[in-house]
Amino acid sequence: MAKLYSKNVLAAPKMLPKKETIKFLLSYSQALSIVKVGKMRFECVAN
Repeated sequence: MAKLYSKNVLAAPKMLPKKETIKFLLSYSQALSIVKVGKMRFECVAN
């Protein structure tokens, strides 16, 4: 057990998002509108 916990952890490779993921998130954020009415909040996604 002692050997198991004393091993060095290798650094994780950089994780970069795909272009499709970035495009999806940007288009979603542009289509999202939030309207506050009193204490309520309405979220609408325009398709």
